[in-house]
Order: sequence, then C-alpha cells, then structure tokens
Amino acid sequence: MMYWTMEKLLLLFWVLLLMLAQSPGLTRGSTVGVCYGREGDDLPTPDKVAQLVKSIAVKNIIIYDSNVQVLQAFAHTGIELIIGIPNSDLLGFSQYQSTADTWVTNNLLPYYPATMIKYVTVGAEVTESTINVTSLVVPAMRNVQTALKKAGLDQKIKVSSTHALSILSRSFPPSAGALDSKYAYFLSPLLQFLAQTQSPFMVNVYPYYAYRDNPRKVSLDYALFRPNDGVIDPNTGLVYTNMFDAQLDALFFALEALNFRSLRVMVTETGWPSKGGSKEPAATPDNAVTYIGNLVRHVINNTGTPSRPGQEIDTYIFAVFNENRKPGLESERNWGLFYPDETKVYNVDISGTGLPYVATGGNLTSVDGTSWCVASPSAKESDLQKALDWACGSGNVDCSPIQPGQPCYEPDNLASHASYAFNNYYQKNGASSVACNFGGTGNITTINPSYESCVYTTSRNGTANTTSTPSSSGVDSIASFSWLIGWVTTLFLVHLLTILKWL
Repeated sequence: MMYWTMEKLLLLFWVLLLMLAQSPGLTRGSTVGVCYGREGDDLPTPDKVAQLVKSIAVKNIIIYDSNVQVLQAFAHTGIELIIGIPNSDLLGFSQYQSTADTWVTNNLLPYYPATMIKYVTVGAEVTESTINVTSLVVPAMRNVQTALKKAGLDQKIKVSSTHALSILSRSFPPSAGALDSKYAYFLSPLLQFLAQTQSPFMVNVYPYYAYRDNPRKVSLDYALFRPNDGVIDPNTGLVYTNMFDAQLDALFFALEALNFRSLRVMVTETGWPSKGGSKEPAATPDNAVTYIGNLVRHVINNTGTPSRPGQEIDTYIFAVFNENRKPGLESERNWGLFYPDETKVYNVDISGTGLPYVATGGNLTSVDGTSWCVASPSAKESDLQKALDWACGSGNVDCSPIQPGQPCYEPDNLASHASYAFNNYYQKNGASSVACNFGGTGNITTINPSYESCVYTTSRNGTANTTSTPSSSGVDSIASFSWLIGWVTTLFLVHLLTILKWL
C-alpha cells in the first residue's frame, strides 16, 4: 500500500496547478488598447480622459511622453500605461546615465505603482524622424534600463522602441519579409537588447496607407478584413485574407531570418481615419467602423496570423481623439474614436465585451454547411500535375495518404490524388475560394468525396484545422482557469480527507 505524506500531496497539488496554467487555451488573451495623443488645442483635461477611457472598458493606453498631469490622472484607474521618451530627448539619454537616472527618479518613482506603468518606449518611429537619431536609440535604451535596474523596476517595467513598418525592405510575399539592411547598424543591437531583456518588438501597422498608396494592387476589402478572394504566399502556401496579417507576418519572417523568432511582437499603433481630403476617398466613418470592429474581433480571439496561428498580439488603436494640430493631409487630423467634446466619431465597441466571434476570413464558401475542394474534371493533366506538386511541396499538404499502400492511393490516378491534396489544403486554409483555385484546376463541391477508408477532412470536424477555436475574450480564459483551480482544489481536499480518515 502506498502511503501519501502531506509533502507528497502538496507536491501533487502544485504540479496539477502548474499543468493547468500551461494548458493551451488558458492564456491571458490578447489585449486591445488605445493611443492617447495630445496634438490638439481643444482636448479635454487628462482627468476627464482617464474617466472616458475607463467608461469604454479599455485597460491599456499609450502616451508619447511622461506628462505629470497624465500620470496623475491615471493613478488608481487600473489602466496600464506605455509611456514614451520623445525623439527630441534622445541625445541626452544616450550620452549621460545621469539623465536617465534623473528621469526615472522624477517621472516614474513618484507615480508608480499607483499609475500602472508597464513599458517605456525610447524614441518613436525613428527611421521616419526628420532628425537623425537612429544611432542614439540603443544607447538611450540601455541607460534607461540601467536606471530602472537601480530603482529595482527592471523586471516590472520593460524598455523598447516603436517602429514604422518601413523598416522592412521587402514585405511581399510575407515569407520574403526582410529588415532593411541600411538600418542594420542600429536594429541589430536593438534586437539583441530586446532578446536579453525579454522586451517586445513594437511596430505600427497601417493597412490604410497600403491601400491608399496602391488602390490598384490592394483591394479595400482586403485592407478592411472584409470577405475577399485572398492572397496565397507562393513560398509557403499560406492564405492571407487581410492586409494586417500579411504585414505582421512579413515582420515575423524577417525576425525569424535573423534568429529572433522568439521575440514577442506588439502592434503599438493601427487604425483607420474617418475623414479625408479629396484624394483620400477611403477615409470614411463606415470604413473606420468596419476596420476597427473586425480588428478587435481578430485580436481578442487570439486569431494570430497564418504563420503564427493563435499567437497573442497586443494591439493599440490610434487614437482616442481627433487631433487638430497634427500636420499633413486632412486624414491625419481624423483618426480619433472621439471628438474633443468626448462624443463618439462613430459607434464601435473596442473593449471586446459583447462582441461575438465573427469569422473574418475571406469569401467563405459555406457558413452553415460543409464544402470540399476537388480536382476539376476539365483540368489539363499537365496543369493538374503542377498543382498537385505544389500542394504536396510548397503548400505543406500531408500527401502520405495518397502514397502506395495508404487509404487514399486507390484509385491510382492523377485526378483522385489531386482531389485529396487539394481538399486538405483547402480545409487547412479556411475553406475560402482562393484556397481551392490551384490555377483554375480546383472545384468546390458540397458532395462529400470520401470513399471506403479514404476520408476527406473538413475544417468543421477538426481534423484539418491548424488552429483551435478561440474564446470570445481573454476574460473567458481567466474564468475557465479560475473554475479549474477550484475544481482541482476541491478534488485535492476530498482526497486528503479520505486519506486522513484511514490514518
């Protein structure tokens, strides 16, 4: 008979809790925050802004400096802040440790932890700056990190810097994404710093600009997460149904090429303007509502990207207000969720509460029913062979079931083998029409092509899915985790009482 000591029981209890904490689906979930810019002469006071942000149930904001009034206003609100050191201040921070020490003493310590400061951004989009400060970024980051360590905050407040997507020299196809070599002199040490300090890489992602600057090459539906034919990356076979994912994956592949795959990525700005000039017809309230609404659903459900399914990507929407002092085109002054008088520019829920999950994949062929992809009977054999070779190669389809001796080898003909491979690819990529194109050799059918022991999978039966069904929000994950902890605790106590009864 095995005797359970109290030490063994406690060890079992904590092992079970650890296993639960690491279980898939019990992660904290991605967060959606907002950017609080203040380039306006008619904006409400910081204390009113703090109450406004609380009223829309947002728990994370970005500010672009360390304004005392703002830091005080957000004290005891439960809202986490990313605060910034402007580009114009980088020289002093990069040259003198004392500058960083003084800044931490004066701008952080008096307010933390009542004001929940989580990150410090050192510089913002420095490659786009009118002043050349790129070489100052990493030395300034190191000095800020040292100052935080002296204050005992280096494990609680992380240091990073925000970047424009223009740091990429190539972004299409996403798998060919590459960081611009002309920035290697500062990006290389920056990436090493982030890896060493376990800080995130921060990037600003704007599908609006991609569409505005190339409306003939980028469809509006693709930019807005609306149903569309999608785009296939020819190198990986991954299907992209929105620009946001394609831009992020270009960055993921670029980082992976430099052996920084494990770096966490945060989107520190994204959004859509509600108004623009005569040359900006896509800047409308309707498009802004569509983009923001679909974006929020995409993020809070941990959809991830085609190359990183299920990945948490914290995302911040630009901006809280329309800011009338911002230079440039008319759209630059109309990115806000609110007017300066605190009324909504348009009605959209960005909190993630009350938003049912809505698939944002492109051109879904079947919503309530089931569909399969098979070889077209009119396809030429040469075209069909090329498509089959691509599916089993670059398309990453598991073609072992159509090998000799396997369930789907017979009948041993090109059309049958291609049909199995086409369907496998189709189901793994959202069952969208573009995923059954194969150069015109694929056809979508609602008749199940399975036969005998050869089963054609569907995305609904789970065997072809590469991602798990996301929860409605991060709150659901926390609730599930709390319930499981309670269940394990109860089980533990019952077991303990049973053993004590026999002692």
